[in-house]
Amino acid sequence: MAYRIIPVTPFEQNCTLIWCDETMEAAVVDPGGDLDRIRAAVTAAGVTLKQILLTHAHIDHAGGVAELSEAAHLPIVGPHEGDLFWIEGLAEQSRRFGFKPSRPFVPTRWLHQGDTVQVGKLTLEVRHCPGHTPGHVIFFEPQSRLAIVGDVLFAGSIGRTDFPGGDFQTLIDSIREQLFTLGDDVRFIPGHGPMSTMGVERATNPFVADHRFG
Repeated sequence: MAYRIIPVTPFEQNCTLIWCDETMEAAVVDPGGDLDRIRAAVTAAGVTLKQILLTHAHIDHAGGVAELSEAAHLPIVGPHEGDLFWIEGLAEQSRRFGFKPSRPFVPTRWLHQGDTVQVGKLTLEVRHCPGHTPGHVIFFEPQSRLAIVGDVLFAGSIGRTDFPGGDFQTLIDSIREQLFTLGDDVRFIPGHGPMSTMGVERATNPFVADHRFG
């Protein structure tokens, strides 16, 4: 799986363009804003954008979804229904955080634990990872051993749990049961900041390292 990370919004959210090298069909994950920057990346990569994938519906991840979907006639895949209230509140989120006005949308397809998503000839595995938001999902491509994890896990940190619907213990369980079980060699793209591997986080992350759990 080929990919390009595109930092967007004042929150420097890691929007990710992914594509199948064989078909050159692509998906954009978490287009939170700065759509001109995203479109430029699509053009530079020489790919055909086919769909929007969404890990969760916070404004910096979902703020550009409705506009991009309508302009390019793209289906919206994800997140889990647990984030419906966040989608419905996108206009208020944009006002609260000073973002460009954003509109709610209706996902073409909600995602659940164990689902798969096709991008060209690539098959992404879906895992439901609540805790940061109730409907948060992550995408894992087993051939490249790469995961896109949104705001569940970061290099040296974890997602916030103080927003409505967040829960600290649920997030810890999601990381240890759904992410770390993918394998220590798996690289991941977080919603913010640099990439890391599951093995590094298991060994060193102060919130979820193995030594904290005996």
